[in-house]
Amino acid sequence: MFKALKSKNFKLFFYGQSVSVIGTWLQKTAVSWMVYSVTGSVFLLGLTTFLSMIPSLFLAPLAGSIIGRYDRHKAMILLQSLAMLQAGALALLIYLKIYNINFILALSLFQGIINSFDMTCRQTMMIDIVDDKEDLPNAVALNSTLNNFARIAGPALAGIILHNYGEDICFIGNFLSYIPVLISLFMMKITPHIKATNKMKMLDDFIEGLDYVKKETEMAKMLLMLMCSSLFVISFNTLMPVFAKDIFSGNAQTFSWFESAAGIGSILSAIYLANLKKADNMGKIMISASLLMGFSIIILAYSNSLTVALICMALSGVGMMAQTSSINIYVQTQSTVNMRSRSISYYLMAYQGMIPVGSLIIGYVSHIIGTRNTVAIQGIICIISVIVYVYYKNRSSQEDLETCQVRYKD
Repeated sequence: MFKALKSKNFKLFFYGQSVSVIGTWLQKTAVSWMVYSVTGSVFLLGLTTFLSMIPSLFLAPLAGSIIGRYDRHKAMILLQSLAMLQAGALALLIYLKIYNINFILALSLFQGIINSFDMTCRQTMMIDIVDDKEDLPNAVALNSTLNNFARIAGPALAGIILHNYGEDICFIGNFLSYIPVLISLFMMKITPHIKATNKMKMLDDFIEGLDYVKKETEMAKMLLMLMCSSLFVISFNTLMPVFAKDIFSGNAQTFSWFESAAGIGSILSAIYLANLKKADNMGKIMISASLLMGFSIIILAYSNSLTVALICMALSGVGMMAQTSSINIYVQTQSTVNMRSRSISYYLMAYQGMIPVGSLIIGYVSHIIGTRNTVAIQGIICIISVIVYVYYKNRSSQEDLETCQVRYKD
């Protein structure tokens, strides 16, 4: 399971991130709870998530082109430094008790801009910091395991801190968590293999990347599936503060249970993926995971038991993690070297870029038809999308078979 840690650079990256991602979830949980507690508005809750992620929709393809032309190691150091400044500004704001929603929204947008470049750089840099390229799928899965462990520990810790000490400690903790990351990045020794030439031909890169994804039909189908899921399904997480506070009459700790339950499911899924010997059957894993996520969300929507709701959250975490990571592994392993950064940028656009749009949509829809009905519809859409994906996949396979038969006869 830990074979990718044989690479010294990946080991440094992994250990540095292990602290930072917990800090990220501290801040994420604290922001969601604080915005809803201060404003009582589901729309503003969705808007906060929207602004922190929407830049990925527009900037991810551009980021893929830019990152592919520069030293990814130096770019990562710069981006992490900017993220630390954003975290520090937010920590200072809350420490001074300035609960100005406009400032918080502006800093969320700034965070989103940084993340659109940071995530592309982080994913693309994997190939540089893993010595044995056969360990790349394991590195991707380990990174996902780490992120989902933080998804358990971060919200759980945030719940305790919010309840006993206040939200300002969460934000200060996130600010300090960037220190180990920067130390680990400075300790890495990576030889840059891409020279910064022809830096202004980014539009050509964008078109070339789009054409490449179109020609890779299986990759294109997977990315469309991910886009649908991100737009209409995964954003159900945005409504979890409503489930915790209003439906189950809980507090910040109850909200942290929901986040941690999803994290437990995700980490179990990530461990399974990390133990796979080969990156085969990613399509089958994605289909099974999507069905599990759809059915668990539907049951969650109408559950009156907190225990059942938390179990469904864990199952949805298994499905969500397996779906997104199987597509990520497929894109990372099947892309050609010169197209990897651009392929990953389209993955991030379909994933991170669509979630905020979905968050805004469900924030509005839940006002009209209610939170439970909204989440149930999201689960139904998830199942329908799987049926459509399987139909077109089988039809494409049948067409390929018929083409081969015709050529054989000729």
